[in-house]
Amino acid sequence: MQNTKQCFFSQNNIEHIDYKDVDILKKFLNPHARMLSRKRSGVTAKNQRKLATAVKRARFMALLPFVAR
Repeated sequence: MQNTKQCFFSQNNIEHIDYKDVDILKKFLNPHARMLSRKRSGVTAKNQRKLATAVKRARFMALLPFVAR
């Protein structure tokens, strides 16, 4: 069995992951507002690092919650 998840950002030709694009960032958070791992989301390592930075910036700017209950 082969896992064939494709990177969301590579498929949609998104080179810059913007911290203000909250709708896209929310796709990679679980219901508790924690980030999904690369293994679960299928994002490449490079884009996962960019995604982490964007989520952290969005949290700091109060666009995303740190914790959701």
